[in-house]
Amino acid sequence: MKTYSTILIDDEQNALQNLSNKIQRYCIDLDITHTFQNPKEAIIEINKNPPDLLFLDIQMPGMTGFELLKQVKNLRSQVIFSTAYSEHALEAIKQSAVDYILKPVDKDELINAVQKAIDNILNTNIDQNDKLVQLMNKMIERDHKLKIPTQKGISFIPQEEVIHLEGYDGYTKIHIADGSTIMSSYSLGKFTDQLEDYFFKCHKSHIINIKAVTAFENEGYLVMGNDYRVPITKTYKKTFLDLF
Repeated sequence: MKTYSTILIDDEQNALQNLSNKIQRYCIDLDITHTFQNPKEAIIEINKNPPDLLFLDIQMPGMTGFELLKQVKNLRSQVIFSTAYSEHALEAIKQSAVDYILKPVDKDELINAVQKAIDNILNTNIDQNDKLVQLMNKMIERDHKLKIPTQKGISFIPQEEVIHLEGYDGYTKIHIADGSTIMSSYSLGKFTDQLEDYFFKCHKSHIINIKAVTAFENEGYLVMGNDYRVPITKTYKKTFLDLF
């Protein structure tokens, strides 16, 4: 029986293991050759030994799935996204990727996505990957917005409108310039690599937009644009003041 080489990429170990287990159980045509939590390590292996199928998480610290694909030379793997993206983004991705599967992975969705990928391989359908590369380039080059996963999907907020990110208990509250807030199930660390250079970590649980700071208080607080205070630790105090 012919098998198809497969690489799985997801920064979350539990999600990676869950996907691997279901592929081994329900998709016996697939041979999982590698799993990666580190996107940079994955790129090296993909360029060296391109797999037939590539299961790829979209949102990862340090590099999105889109950015990873941009660094793959002559992409010919069939790409299946594992994602929690909103309906509109999913529809755009679906036009170019083989398919997507939502987390937690559903057995039937997985089987259908894999069958579509195998059909493409047998039909030598490479035009779909060319379309995918074009889509990725457009999405990377567009205005940088903060991608905020929520219970309803994903919010895309211009970074200049974000004044403060507050982390606690594995969640993150994003404070917007108009006074509204957005709660995300992502930890504060997952947002770090998305942020522009004008964001500053002033505390282990707080990242602020430097442009929104109106005052520094000696007792260890930063006053933000909408007149509320964010703590800054001694560790970050000197570095912060040296920015001005």
